[in-house]
Amino acid sequence: MKINPADALDDAAISEIIEMALSDHTSFTQIRSLYGLREKEVKKLMRSRLKSGSYKVWRTRVRSFSDRRATYK
Repeated sequence: MKINPADALDDAAISEIIEMALSDHTSFTQIRSLYGLREKEVKKLMRSRLKSGSYKVWRTRVRSFSDRRATYK
C-alpha cells in the first residue's frame, strides 16, 4: 500500500502548499523540495481542496505558464 505524503501534513502546511501552488512565482520543484510532494500529489491535493471551477482555472493557468517557460528556455 502506498502512503500519500500529503496525508501526513497538518492544516497549516496544506494551506501553505495551496498558497504556494496558487502563486505564479512558485514551481512544483520548490514545493517538492520543501514538502516532498511531487507535482501529481500537489494536483491531487489542489483538486480535493479547491472548488471544481477554481481547480480548472488554476490548471489552465499552470499549463499556460509551463508552455511559456518552454518557449523562453
